[in-house]
Amino acid sequence: MFPLYDENRPLTKPIVNYVLIISNIIVFFYFYLQGELYFNESVVKYGIIPLYVLSGKRLYTIITSMFMHGGLLHLFGNMLYLYIFGDNVEDALGHLRYLIFYVLGGIGASLIHILSILLMPEDLMIYSLRIPSVGASGAISAVLGAYMLLYPYARIRTLVFSWWVTIISVPAYYYIGFWFIYQLFMGIMALQLPMGVAFWAHIGGFVTGIIFIKSFNIRPRPRRRIIMPFYIPIE
Repeated sequence: MFPLYDENRPLTKPIVNYVLIISNIIVFFYFYLQGELYFNESVVKYGIIPLYVLSGKRLYTIITSMFMHGGLLHLFGNMLYLYIFGDNVEDALGHLRYLIFYVLGGIGASLIHILSILLMPEDLMIYSLRIPSVGASGAISAVLGAYMLLYPYARIRTLVFSWWVTIISVPAYYYIGFWFIYQLFMGIMALQLPMGVAFWAHIGGFVTGIIFIKSFNIRPRPRRRIIMPFYIPIE
């Protein structure tokens, strides 16, 4: 299944969400267009390497890693999800609170990712502690968690590949719920096998998003009711 857009239109312009998307794209191409060697060096420099963070070093990478991506497909997938789901969450939270929420979601994702590595077998743990992790997916997972709580019945227009290609509308709770179950399943496997994907960052971001929404009792903005005047003729 491939999401295209949601049928849940926000009431306010998602300025912060647009800025986040543009920022991620600019940062990626700034490094990407300078050559493969420079790009790979930038991933190591600005990606979050758990061993350094646990040693109290390069803590800035907890933030910078959220704006780095490993490739074009990685960037495209993350920005698509942020574009589809972020506008409504910003609508519910407001601009400033959404920005804070996004950053906290990314931080929570990184911390859970590091914690998950400490639960791995020793040889896999030693290997994983030295691998840089990049991407906005942890923060975007927080957005998904918030969206599922706030708009569980919103319809997601989804491209489905089976015997033929078709577009269907899927409730958010089903689409995002299935996504989370997949992340959890793969995350459990990743505790024993090297996967190359930080599934526990996704899980951590998702849980962080839910905790934030629940803790501050956030509610979606009420939709405006349009009253159409009509007249009853009197005979």
